[in-house]
Amino acid sequence: MAEIPAYYMRGGTSKGVFLLADDLPTDAAERDAVLLRVIGSPDPYGTHADGMGGATCSTSKVALLRPSQRPDCDVDCLFGAVAIGERRIDWSGHGADLSAAVGPFAIWRGFVPARDSITTVRIWQQGIGQVFHAHVPCRNGHPFEDGDFREDGVPFLAAEIVLDYLEPATTLLPLCPTGNVVDTLDVPGMGRIEATLVTAGTPTVFVRAADLGLDGTERPERINSDTGLLAGLEAIRAKGAVAMGLAPDAQTATLERPATPRIAWVAPPAGYRASTGASLAAAHIDVLRRSADAAFTGADAIALAAAANLPDSVVHRAAVRSGSQTRIGHASGILAVGAVTARRDGAWVMERAVMSHGARRLMTGLVHVPERC
Repeated sequence: MAEIPAYYMRGGTSKGVFLLADDLPTDAAERDAVLLRVIGSPDPYGTHADGMGGATCSTSKVALLRPSQRPDCDVDCLFGAVAIGERRIDWSGHGADLSAAVGPFAIWRGFVPARDSITTVRIWQQGIGQVFHAHVPCRNGHPFEDGDFREDGVPFLAAEIVLDYLEPATTLLPLCPTGNVVDTLDVPGMGRIEATLVTAGTPTVFVRAADLGLDGTERPERINSDTGLLAGLEAIRAKGAVAMGLAPDAQTATLERPATPRIAWVAPPAGYRASTGASLAAAHIDVLRRSADAAFTGADAIALAAAANLPDSVVHRAAVRSGSQTRIGHASGILAVGAVTARRDGAWVMERAVMSHGARRLMTGLVHVPERC
């Protein structure tokens, strides 16, 4: 049985297994086989009972890191979303709010020396070709993990880590990959649906809640109990993936690219009761955002904030403007994120996005992997 050094870390409302890329096989197929076994996938029972995964989209994740070869970065990071019931890892995504844990990990592992007060870690996100900076509070030569930062969806306080996402250094896809702020998707069984397709944060298909017969205050359990609605959402998502150039056809999008793009629906502000039981007022919200997933990640927030800054987009029409940040009402509470978009050479680009998360080590040690993966 192999033993591999690993950290189990929380970032935002996600958690995952962090490993050094150089501790894993160089062959991609062999590497993925090891990581699937680490997480406990595929698991037909949907529990990850024999692995480190949490059997949800926000807790079945891995992150591979190494010192960066880029002069403008300190660490290279590749995030993997591990399928629960299938033998597959999707390496195409953003890493979501789990990216908040990269800076502390890099400091703990000695990639970047800690400076008391704030240590800035420059990170190259390989999956999407983007640089982001993590501003990590440090004390006595180590990341400071306690604090008074409160994050909806996380039950305990933590130190605040500010994440500064810069314009992609290499453009894998433009912000609006179809060239349009609004596209009309011809969806089997649902007809023509207006959507805004963006790649910022995590690639996302945004539609109006009203077009789905929803109001934007739905709880995930209600959505996930409606098989007809789930099928319709997947049909829209798959059509969006094809339009964005992420899959050659809808069937491939469903079978081979289930993690991205995401699909979400938006609505104007309204009061609702969060999953914590707290009552949230419409006056504190700029736009409502829901999806079938219980988790609302940092990548989801970046995508929405960027879309909200696109004039006449589906999100822009639904949002009430209150300042430089967009206050997003999601199932667990409210998250504010700032994004700056600009029109350049006839195309929209995202110049910057800023948000805050907490992160901490949950466990450090060795993961034990059977020889037969």
